Amino acid sequence: MRDIFTAELTALGEDLIAMSRLVETAISSAGTALLTGDLALAESVIADDHTIDAMERDLDERCVMMIAQQQPVARDLRIIIAGLRMSASLERMGDLARHIAQIARLRYPGAALPDSIRPTFVGMHHAAVEVARKVTTVIDTLDVDLAAELESDDDELDALLTETFAATAAEPATMTPQQVVDVTLCARYFERFGDHGVSVAERVVYLVTGEVADHHSAH
Repeated sequence: MRDIFTAELTALGEDLIAMSRLVETAISSAGTALLTGDLALAESVIADDHTIDAMERDLDERCVMMIAQQQPVARDLRIIIAGLRMSASLERMGDLARHIAQIARLRYPGAALPDSIRPTFVGMHHAAVEVARKVTTVIDTLDVDLAAELESDDDELDALLTETFAATAAEPATMTPQQVVDVTLCARYFERFGDHGVSVAERVVYLVTGEVADHHSAH
């Protein structure tokens, strides 16, 4: 019985890694679609988000069943609880990538972003992809030092979000009302993506150390 439970825990970790890799692809493709106006790429992100959603539902059901059937304690329980929360954050990260892709699709064949703000979003895209890459590595390796690095990546996204606020408030206005809305939404989606990445990293730290972070929360 213990061997079966151990196998279930191993499968949980492997599926979280697979889910995180899908999120990596989603944010990379969504940002590229936004910056280049690539309709096919945007539509692929939107379609593939269903796979991420299905994985989260499956992981959650399996975690609940493990708790009900095995009544785990100590580290085993930490693994399952961390898995539940990480899958929720990864699913939300996939949603945020989808939101970005939807804006890119909505504005096609035009551009959602004015040229004046593109460098800021190039930076946001790069930072978000780096967050996604590190999240996958952290889940795979349980590297708490790398998990800590995600805070600085998230800080970069926060700073770039502030830049977009300044740009949209600039006088005289250099954007149409629709561009202001698109820029504000996309910037917020990237920033929230970073927040959820940090949330995943915190769950890994909890899993390894048993310590619960109380200084950061993703909504």
